[in-house]
Amino acid sequence: MKIRVRYAPSPTGLQHIGGIRTALFNYLFAHSLGGKFILRLEDTDRTRFDESYVKNLYDTFNWLGFKWNEGPDTGGPCSPYIQSERTDLYKKYAQELLDNGQAYYCFCSSERIEEVRKKREAERSSETGYDRLCRSIDPDEAAKRAAVIKSGAGKTGESCTVRLKIPLGEKTIFQDQLLGDIEWLNDDINPDPVLLKSDGFPTYHLANVVDDHLMEVSHVLRAQEWLASTPLHVIMYRAFGWTPPEFCHLPMVMGQDGKKLSKRHGATSIDEFAKQGYLPEALLNYIALLGASYEESSDSKHPEIYTLDELARLFSLKKLNKAPAVFDYKKLEWYNGQYIRMKSDEELAQLCLPYAIKVGLFGGTLLKNNEDGEELTEQQRKMFLASMSLVKERLVFLNEAPEKIAYLFKEPVIPAKEEFIPKKADLAKTIELLQIGKEIVKELAQAGSDEQAENFIKAEAEKREIKLGDLMMPLRVAITGSRVSPPLFGSLRILGEECSLRRVQRSLDYLTSTH
Repeated sequence: MKIRVRYAPSPTGLQHIGGIRTALFNYLFAHSLGGKFILRLEDTDRTRFDESYVKNLYDTFNWLGFKWNEGPDTGGPCSPYIQSERTDLYKKYAQELLDNGQAYYCFCSSERIEEVRKKREAERSSETGYDRLCRSIDPDEAAKRAAVIKSGAGKTGESCTVRLKIPLGEKTIFQDQLLGDIEWLNDDINPDPVLLKSDGFPTYHLANVVDDHLMEVSHVLRAQEWLASTPLHVIMYRAFGWTPPEFCHLPMVMGQDGKKLSKRHGATSIDEFAKQGYLPEALLNYIALLGASYEESSDSKHPEIYTLDELARLFSLKKLNKAPAVFDYKKLEWYNGQYIRMKSDEELAQLCLPYAIKVGLFGGTLLKNNEDGEELTEQQRKMFLASMSLVKERLVFLNEAPEKIAYLFKEPVIPAKEEFIPKKADLAKTIELLQIGKEIVKELAQAGSDEQAENFIKAEAEKREIKLGDLMMPLRVAITGSRVSPPLFGSLRILGEECSLRRVQRSLDYLTSTH
């Protein structure tokens, strides 16, 4: 079988976790079997369509780093891949269903349908959906009422829609690759849904089935929330005389509270994750595990870390879980930290730089470049790159880096005197300790490595018969402005002897002042 799958988003909102998981599973399935992955824009909902959502779609996939084989921007044998450019096709196939008695014209206004709904509600009726009023109209009469006289030949026909004629009193049975055999009573299906709207645009159901058939989609992998639409689609395939694709309804993605993942659980749109400092590799790796297992160990040191190629090689529909997947933000944060630590200092600096510029880490001293925006001075570049080794092991998100290294680029605010004082010491002892720190700060700043600096300060502490921690505490606060900071020795090397001495003296002046 020729494997062809698709991701068919509606550009009526931002790309979110659930949609990207669906796209990723389709991509992995296609690539695991040497098939094709298609992008199709289902933009027939013109009331909610917005071009910014189309841009968000492309921006999201460019950031994530995986792509389709065929689509609006790449072309392919089934072009166009945008439904609003395929409206003549949908009208043609709607007419085919009308001609063979599988569909009918409906002249009911939205006001009448709303009246029916309100009446049922008042009567507490169990009936829902359309009441099939126009189903009984003679087809020839309906066709005359709906006829559109072509230009110059007279008036147009009545406003109408085209509805599918659901076979009543029957069952629709289909097989799902994950859930097994599914049996659905036709009487429980949405009563005679609209296929073609009065404006000539198709509904999701008609466009989806027609496009999947014409694009030779072999497997439809989508979220389980679409399961209720599948019997309807199977009926449409049979009405056209087409063979339906294989269906696989993916497990839902839930929050920790057992409810469908939504904004109340935290960020769900992909651009929110990007803004917060997540790496695309981490997000893809974690999303790939939502509802699926891969069993074999990856090539990395950690068995849960997979490259995109590894995921494609190991992916199988047989490894999907029926139970809903729970989105664990803490687990995703762990993945993000792991991927950050796998970056070289150069790569990490490049990734963190936009966040640093955004918060003004370099002040107003950035060089201006008319083509590329702001650039670092050579000194800033060197310091920023060197600082990555100090924070790499401490970062969970990329956007945390500027705050953690801010003390390197501007004088830190001197904290309260109590912050300098080690446990069981007093202010006088702290001043004494910091004076010793001033004496040795030159050697520490000039040390070639952390090990060399550590050996030197340990020897000094032993020689002076003081605890190493007591010696380092006030020096750390003087240099970084905080008790908790990135490694002290690396900070001293980056700042250099002159700057380090100045900061120590500034703190001594503060501690010895009477204020």
